[in-house]
Amino acid sequence: MTNIALITGASAGLGAEFARQLAKRGTRLVLVARREDRLRALAHEVGNARTTAADLSAPDAAERLVADLDAAGEQVELLINNAGFGQIGRFVSLDAKRQREMIDLNIGTLTDLCRAVAPGMVERRSGGILNVASTAAFQPGPNMAVYFATKAYVLSFTEALHEELKPHGVHVTALCPGPTRTEFGDVAGFGGNGMFDRVAMDSPAVVASGLAALDRNKAVVVPGTINKIGAASTRFAPRAVVRKIAGAIKY
Repeated sequence: MTNIALITGASAGLGAEFARQLAKRGTRLVLVARREDRLRALAHEVGNARTTAADLSAPDAAERLVADLDAAGEQVELLINNAGFGQIGRFVSLDAKRQREMIDLNIGTLTDLCRAVAPGMVERRSGGILNVASTAAFQPGPNMAVYFATKAYVLSFTEALHEELKPHGVHVTALCPGPTRTEFGDVAGFGGNGMFDRVAMDSPAVVASGLAALDRNKAVVVPGTINKIGAASTRFAPRAVVRKIAGAIKY
């Protein structure tokens, strides 16, 4: 079996940057996303990678992906659960099917992939899992209610998994970026927001922070001073105040 790093949502943004930085470490990569043309271009850029196009919001996405890896004789030594998306708008106004797809991708497939690869890592007493959460995980998010809730799940789940797998030599980290210069804002519906753009970090810095934390087996990492302050402040303010402030943000 060949050890590989599996990166979901690898066609752009943080996923593509994870591929670039891991490729510099000499890691063999499997890149997964829906847009096959972008995956192939990235694989050509970084080298030592193969691609598999998949809609990871599908109910059987993880099962199909694991079967693809098995057929290729690959075992996951590093899982980067980066695939996910958000939507801005009132809960009652957003498309119900699309919101369910968000839950299935941000939570369902992420969990399924962790469950699929963790037993092998425990048996080998090596490996790593990095789940991309968000600073959104630290508070409720009126006008992005489902997205914030999915990231709260990712954070809680990853912290628990960190404790369970730590005695077995497996590293588990939740990366909680704030605004980042990727396609996320355009997909979510607030691209070109001036305030977002002013405070946004660049992808290379966010990814480097995440990989460094995973190397140290740090359970949670929040890149950037402003983001750290924002995430910490939610622990001290009353929940009623936190949700009102979050709801007043104009995307």
